[in-house]
Amino acid sequence: MYLISPDKKQYKANLHCHSVLSDGQRTPEKLKEMYKNKGYSILCISDHERPVNHSDLTDEDFLLLTGYEAYIRYQPNFDPFQPEVHLNLFAKKPDNVKYICYDKDFCKYLPEAEHGTLEKVGSERKREMTTEYVNEFIKTANENGYLVSYNHSYWSMEKEETVLSYDGFFSLEVFNYDSFLMNGLENGCALYNKLINSGKMMFCHGADDNHNFFPDDGQLCDSFGGFTMIMSDNLEYDSVISAMEKGEMYASMGPVFKEISLNNGFLHIESSPVKRFHVYCGGKKTHFYQAKEGKTLTAFDVAEIFPETTFLRIAIVDEHGNMATTRAFTREELGI
Repeated sequence: MYLISPDKKQYKANLHCHSVLSDGQRTPEKLKEMYKNKGYSILCISDHERPVNHSDLTDEDFLLLTGYEAYIRYQPNFDPFQPEVHLNLFAKKPDNVKYICYDKDFCKYLPEAEHGTLEKVGSERKREMTTEYVNEFIKTANENGYLVSYNHSYWSMEKEETVLSYDGFFSLEVFNYDSFLMNGLENGCALYNKLINSGKMMFCHGADDNHNFFPDDGQLCDSFGGFTMIMSDNLEYDSVISAMEKGEMYASMGPVFKEISLNNGFLHIESSPVKRFHVYCGGKKTHFYQAKEGKTLTAFDVAEIFPETTFLRIAIVDEHGNMATTRAFTREELGI
């Protein structure tokens, strides 16, 4: 069985992006141009608290997903020493721009004239930094046509047990390039394993979260460093959302998978050139291998996965230290 089929087309996507409509420095038109020129096929311009349908920028080779980033804090103003929750809301339909749990104090990027025209759904009480409120927000978003992800877990500064108390995420943003540039620690793969082991089944993805405060060709450019490969039947909106909803995607900061297959416990992996691989099985042990000095790997095999495996997640790391990871595949999916 294929976990990633060599016959399935992979579309490169940035699922977290900010424009001049919130705190980004590039117009939506410029962002499309930038990412299309870099070989991307999909972009979600997820401006803060501002859902906008950018379908007018979609063409036969490039798809704009509708969505926005919501945030929940102890207070509306940013405090760098307080935890907060950031959620990306991906609309299942391009014309869905419903605003979830409106609180005017959190809408600083929304022009005053647009407040009255929003299609508001859910509670309009003051936002609360509590598990009850966050779960209510997620549930409301799911019920109103959104897929909800948890963003940049290290930057958000929440305790693991708090994140584990949330319900309803379809995916965890394990790679966030903008945050990684700032802190060097933005890798959510350990948290992802703990969520899966705790029964919180979800997928994972990567993104830039780019704001473009620096030149596009400079060392501090926050574009083109974190992405998601989506294995959709085509580049139509419904097909891409369906693939995301089914977990037909993986996260990367550089390398790519070409094939992963599992047959009778025998795992075969093919990828772009990498230095090492890890196969996580839900416990302390992993199957792993590192290439010799000056060498790389493009294909590798695991003769037999551990019989006590609770899930499989495969990660690869290139010579620059950039990682790619699949989502977790359950025993039921693997037929073991």
